[in-house]
Amino acid sequence: MQRSVWRARILACVVLLAAIFGFARPADAAVPDAKAWVLWNQTAGATIGFGTWPANTTVTPVGVGRYRVRFPGQAAPGGVVHVTAVHNAPHWCQAETWFPSGVDEIAYIRCYRVGGALDPSSFSAFFTRSSGLPSSGPYGYVDSQASGALVSSYNSVGAPNVSTPTGVGSWHVRFPGIVTGGPLDGSLQATAVNNVTGARCKVGGWSSNSGGQDVKVACFNSAGAPFNTRFTLTYQHKVSLYGATIPPKYHGYLLNQPPLGPPTTNFNSVLGLSANTIMPAGVGLSLVTFPKIGFPQNTVQVTAYGGSSNFCGLNTFWNNFTTGPDLVVRDVNCFTNAGVPVNTGFTISASSIL
Repeated sequence: MQRSVWRARILACVVLLAAIFGFARPADAAVPDAKAWVLWNQTAGATIGFGTWPANTTVTPVGVGRYRVRFPGQAAPGGVVHVTAVHNAPHWCQAETWFPSGVDEIAYIRCYRVGGALDPSSFSAFFTRSSGLPSSGPYGYVDSQASGALVSSYNSVGAPNVSTPTGVGSWHVRFPGIVTGGPLDGSLQATAVNNVTGARCKVGGWSSNSGGQDVKVACFNSAGAPFNTRFTLTYQHKVSLYGATIPPKYHGYLLNQPPLGPPTTNFNSVLGLSANTIMPAGVGLSLVTFPKIGFPQNTVQVTAYGGSSNFCGLNTFWNNFTTGPDLVVRDVNCFTNAGVPVNTGFTISASSIL
């Protein structure tokens, strides 16, 4: 009888631990459930290994400026996609759609040149999906319809995120309960989602306050006019862009307003606050260095910051130098809607698999 009681108690403890730590349901495991990224070299027609994970991720052109990305073994419903154009001429890329296919995740990407025509481009694309708790730190995302209805959402404290339209091409996104010291902490990435029209989204501004994170998202069409579209937005604070840390031990972010934003928007997982650097490299060009975190396979994403229709991308592929090892972006490039180089604000985020 006593042995049966102890057996029952042990079983109850196992069940309790499973509920707490998510052992019983993989979908509710520690953040994230799925993650993947790819760096596509349009000129070579091939993925680049140091910027691609899983290694056997494939990209297939499916028309002018359209690409089908297969992330093997990373199928998950919902989640978010971000994408950054890599081109030395003014281009942007956006998400079209993404969905599970068997055990794989499929994403379609569209890239445009100034004027709104689809055009081939290299790009850096990223997918993640999270559910349940625990989370490594303050983190959240939304996939929002233009109406504000959420297609997918995650909040590291379990509170319900909200997306509220505030005018044509403008939204107030709230991550309640994700509280930091303020008045501005962490980083953000935004991406337009549209399967018909060329569109760009950016961070118009945000505040870190006692209630959480309040973010203004602004979206534009190819003419530079405010535009209602679906979009994704991710918030991170001292965690990777996919919401985890240790691992990965190597991640960082930076806000250029310009010049640099507050120290609390410049984070390096090895060296702490204010360790990442930015140097002007010409009009509309910024050389960004993330010291000590240049470990592949890693991803870099860029989003323009501010109220105008300016947009930003990458001039070429980043480098992971063995010295440091440092991750060096040469350069972030930013343009007006007409494609003229311009010094403007942006956020940049780098995350490794390690």
